[in-house]
Amino acid sequence: MTQSSLPSGFVSLVSAGPGDPELLTLKAVRRLAQADVVLFDDLASGPVLDHAGAQAELISVGKRAGRPSARQEHVNELLVSHAQAGRRVVRLKSGDAGIFGRLEEELVALTQAGIPFEIVPGVTSASAAAAAAGIPLTRRLTSRRVQFVTGADVTGHLPEDINWAALADPAVTTVVFMGQRSFPRLAEGLRAHGLPSETPALFAEAVGHPHQRLVRTTIGELAQMMAEAKVVQPGIILYGPLAFQIGAEPRTV
Repeated sequence: MTQSSLPSGFVSLVSAGPGDPELLTLKAVRRLAQADVVLFDDLASGPVLDHAGAQAELISVGKRAGRPSARQEHVNELLVSHAQAGRRVVRLKSGDAGIFGRLEEELVALTQAGIPFEIVPGVTSASAAAAAAGIPLTRRLTSRRVQFVTGADVTGHLPEDINWAALADPAVTTVVFMGQRSFPRLAEGLRAHGLPSETPALFAEAVGHPHQRLVRTTIGELAQMMAEAKVVQPGIILYGPLAFQIGAEPRTV
């Protein structure tokens, strides 16, 4: 769909990537430039919004754990009302919009209202974290599968219906989104189901931002670190047969 053919009363659900504007897709940049309204998440703000056109109204609808946040119902109402008023709307979501980003709720609201839409995929924080650490998400001989899981349910706690066999599989790279608070309990369950405490782990905080921090460690050491840490920045956890050697002490890069 070209700029001239992009209709009014249309919603583009745009993936902003992890925060580095250079990781935006060309299509995401075009949609931001075309938008009359941009509804953006906290993690999809900053320099990414510099690509929005001067005509665009910017509206923050971010959701952050433990902080006042826009209700999903309100976000849905804004999407529908602006589109029904004939505006080109960009819903700017961090990472890839389809991965733990409440995309489904917004698609249902748009479909029920008869609003045309598109989904613009992007770089997920999992890929960005692995790239920043200089490692692959899969390995030809030791990790032929990668799985994305959430460390928090709708209550903010570790989900109860965990497939422990899958999460404790030593031949899988596992990526845990929104798991900083729950990782000590998750690690306890992993060890109880046979995954060694020495299993390599990577904690990536504020991926794609200037204050990015990467900690290479083990699940045992990371669980202790998470138990003692106050969660300030968004982070992502990777564990499994990662492509680096872990020393006795965590390494920050």
